[in-house]
Amino acid sequence: MTRSFLFHALCPAQFARDMTKLWHCDKLTRRCHSIITPYEIYTGFRALGFSILFSLGGLLIPVFFSYPTTLGHSWLPDPLFRIYTNHIHKAKHGSDTGIYDSDGHLRLALFDEMFDKMDSASTDGASDREPSLGVGDLFRLHSKTRVAADPAGWSFAAMEWWTTWLLLQREGRLWKEDLREMYDGTLFWKLRDRRNGRDCSMQGYGWKDWTNTMWYNGTWKSWEVHHNVDKEAERQPGVSALSLVAQEGQLLSQ
Repeated sequence: MTRSFLFHALCPAQFARDMTKLWHCDKLTRRCHSIITPYEIYTGFRALGFSILFSLGGLLIPVFFSYPTTLGHSWLPDPLFRIYTNHIHKAKHGSDTGIYDSDGHLRLALFDEMFDKMDSASTDGASDREPSLGVGDLFRLHSKTRVAADPAGWSFAAMEWWTTWLLLQREGRLWKEDLREMYDGTLFWKLRDRRNGRDCSMQGYGWKDWTNTMWYNGTWKSWEVHHNVDKEAERQPGVSALSLVAQEGQLLSQ
């Protein structure tokens, strides 16, 4: 199951005893050690730009995944709900894509196969574009990877895809190169640099995107509105973007 790099680093654990695990686990904790605390999970979400409420929701991660990683050295649960990264492979859940195996190794053939099978845009004839997955593709992928009698795995997979889409979407889609960088860890540095440089315009989806486009345009698909606004701005230089968004909303409501 692909998941946002935050989940790879902090919880469900496809990472075991290789450098992939260490690479991911080191990024948000800012230091190299084998324990991730709930506080570090919260600050990791906040560092990526997630809201306070969403970041507090991220504390469900140690609630569900602390004990499986504790089993590597004790039958007793950790009272502080810490996650032990040297045993993080024990928290791997079902109903995932299997792109990471139970030992934390990346299987690139399965990663490529996921896009070959699930990218509806390429199967519709748009073969000249970079492979990507839209919202509908993610629903189909989630349905395909579900296994019987695994409601926990279904739920974790859905939350992970949702978080990944909120973090990485561009034009409403998850692009193959972005996901590849998420898997190999290089995405961490780029997101950190963008946040530090206050460059948050490239990708992602937040409450402002939803509220602005729903209020002015009656749709949650902000990328479609922005695309139309950009084209209109080329025809009407000097007109504010807010005015163009409002005009777009009036056209959609007619």
